Amino acid sequence: QVQLVESGGGLVQAGHSLRLSCAASGRKFSSYVMGWFRQAPGKDRVFVADVSWSGNTTIYADSVKGRFTISRDNSKNMVYLEMTGLKPEDTAVYYCAASTTILSPRPREFEYWGQGTQVTVSS
Repeated sequence: QVQLVESGGGLVQAGHSLRLSCAASGRKFSSYVMGWFRQAPGKDRVFVADVSWSGNTTIYADSVKGRFTISRDNSKNMVYLEMTGLKPEDTAVYYCAASTTILSPRPREFEYWGQGTQVTVSS
């Protein structure tokens, strides 16, 4: 089992950058696929990015490709989401998640979730 705690959210202006962090505790962190998802008010939770257990493979939602970068540091049990060129439509609660299966954009593939961190982008 793994516990996840996100941090780094906040209020930023459009075009600016923000870095989210996810601290994981528990066993075998390096064996988990890690992902970021987001949920805007009144909408479903949607996929943002995934990173493989080794960090060598990543996948992104089309809406963030080229602007966001997911990475992990297995020595520190940390996952990051570097967000650049932020847009008002990026406003959402961002969740870190862990999966024991494969890279996937489907939330149901992820067994463990953090509590979320709010990101608000003003125009």
